[in-house]
Parts: sequence; structure tokens; C-alpha cells
Amino acid sequence: MIDLKKVIHEMIKNKTWKYENGIFWQALDYGIVGFDGENFYLPYYLSSKEKKDAKEKIEFILGLNTDLEKFYGEIQDSKFAFLIDEFYGLTIPAAPYKYQALVETIAQQQVSFEFAMRTIRNLVELAGKKIGDLYVFPKPEDISKLSIEDLKKAKLGYRAEYIRELTDLYLKGKLNLSLDHLTEQEAIKYLTKFRGIGKWSAEFFLLYGLRRNVYPAGDLGLRRGIAKIFGKKTKEVKEKDVREIIEPYGKWKSLLAFYILCYDRKTEMEKKEKGESNGDNSSKRKVQRA
Repeated sequence: MIDLKKVIHEMIKNKTWKYENGIFWQALDYGIVGFDGENFYLPYYLSSKEKKDAKEKIEFILGLNTDLEKFYGEIQDSKFAFLIDEFYGLTIPAAPYKYQALVETIAQQQVSFEFAMRTIRNLVELAGKKIGDLYVFPKPEDISKLSIEDLKKAKLGYRAEYIRELTDLYLKGKLNLSLDHLTEQEAIKYLTKFRGIGKWSAEFFLLYGLRRNVYPAGDLGLRRGIAKIFGKKTKEVKEKDVREIIEPYGKWKSLLAFYILCYDRKTEMEKKEKGESNGDNSSKRKVQRA
């Protein structure tokens, strides 16, 4: 059984969705649609095709087709078994649109998750279409109308140039984000040809935008999470070590990696809160995402 509240807790707070009275609401091109864990709430004016698309979008965003019981069966006798109780019902959230996934991936480069979310919210407010109290994520056409200076108002820094360049390439048809015809390694090789997309970004985009069974093995949070679980120092856990530990889990490797990332994020937040309550300013230092 998927725990809607836990999934939403791990989503990027970008003002394109909200959670009220047990219902998840998402702004899409044709209106705001909802889901309460069992029932869908769709605008009356949607066509049959749009209703079908809306349901598929919600299923994709929340990972409703994930067989969590099988996953838990795979890790129940491992060092990761404690993650079952810790995050029972959690699936991997995804972006409703591939372009959105790319932009949000770039925005997370080399900054803390909290800071990245603020910049993404800024961008959504700057260029997104408002529906009620939510926004539809900006379309590439919306972003292309903005200057680099405009984009930097969202506090994106150097990432603003990457987003603008990649947006222009996407609009010109020179950057293809529909990569289902490629293997994971082929897709990573293709994406990393473009300025602004490194290996971390390519792997994260494939996971977050396409739900491919990949994970950013070089991510600091993932390495740190594994270090905590195995009683090591973060600097002792290299990318190859992450892959040696996670790859044996096959079809569940991306979900396991996500649980480890969530565990690291939770423990880092607890450490920060404890430090702040003790007046320890050192805990406020920025946590870099590789």
C-alpha cells in the first residue's frame, strides 16, 4: 500500500501541487486534478482522452504502479531491512513532464535540496501559468522568452545559462528527451554530450523524468547514506562502492538508492535540528549535492 503523505514529503515543493485534506492536487495543462489514494478528482470539462491522460500523469508522478511488497521482500534480509519500517509505503516521485524534469534536475546541481526547491519555486512563479493557487510548470516556450538576467532573478546562478541553452536546443529539436528507444548507458552517453548535463544530471533525469531503473551513484547524499548504514566515513565510499552494493538488487536498484537518499536526508535534517537547538551554527553549512 502506497503512503501518499510519505511520497509527497519527498517531492519538490515547486508550487505546481498541494496536499490538502488528504487529497493530492496537481496543476496540469488542462486544469487541476486530484487523487486521495483511491479516487481521482478530475475537472468535469475534460475530454475522455484528457481524463485518461490525467490519471496516467498522477500514476506516473506518484509511482502508483510500484510493487512495494516485492521490493521489501528483496531487502528484508539485508543491511537495508530497517528502511522498510522507516519508509513503508514510499515510492519514487517523478515529474509529470520531461522538460520539467530536465529543468528541475539542472536546478539541483551543486546546491542543497532546500535551496534548489526555492529556486525552482521562483522560476515557476516567474514563468508558469497560474491556475487557482497553483501554477503549471513553465513550458519551454515560456522559458525561451526570458533573458539570462530574468532567469537569474530566480537565484539559479550559472545554472540559468544551462537551462536557457538546453531549452533552446529542445525547442529546435536538437535535444531529444524521449529516450525510451535507448538503453540506460546509451541515454547517459547521449545526454552528457550537451553542455550543462553531466553524469549525475543524466542519471537523475532518467530516474526523475522517465522512471528508468538508474540512480546517481556519485551523489553525495547516496554515498553518505551508505556510509552511515555500513559504519564508514563518507570519503571512504566511492562511486564504484555504491554500484557494487546497489547493482545486485537488479530491478529494485533505483528504489533502494532512493530509500537510502531519503534516509540520509532525514538523518541530516535531524542532525541540523539538533544542532540548531544546541546553538551549533556549524550544522547550518550548506550540504552539496554531487
